[in-house]
Amino acid sequence: MRTTDLWSFSLACYARPGVERLCLDLQEQGVDICLLLCGAWLEARAITCTPQRLERLRQLADHWQHEVITPLRSLRQNWRGAAQSDPQLKALREQLKALELAAEKTLLGRLERETHDWSTQSGPVAWLEPPTRSVRDGDAAREFLRRIAAAVQLELAGA
Repeated sequence: MRTTDLWSFSLACYARPGVERLCLDLQEQGVDICLLLCGAWLEARAITCTPQRLERLRQLADHWQHEVITPLRSLRQNWRGAAQSDPQLKALREQLKALELAAEKTLLGRLERETHDWSTQSGPVAWLEPPTRSVRDGDAAREFLRRIAAAVQLELAGA
């Protein structure tokens, strides 16, 4: 089976009906969506989840989220109201949105590079379990994302 890159996989997942809303809801509850999509990608590829692997990805993601993505997102969100009546601020806000997306793409690339030599081992592949364990409707979110991820992986692998 051909392996697809994490960015393409993430875009394909996010484009599916219901995924964007779910991701935004989970993000509001503190879930790192880049890490979540990486987990869905790893699960769909049957890559074993170990505590060491999970911790390495968390460290990588936490640093980039804290230093880059969160400040961009906060500024963009803070400008939401004022940008509605200020065309120049609206244009700057759109540039921030593009920077935020570029930062997320960079993080997904870093996560993918970190996992490039991880193979399937005997053990669980429950990557979606830890980030959704304590969120509202976590079980339903996990199952929905697993179904989407499996379908996307099949679709992209056959392309």
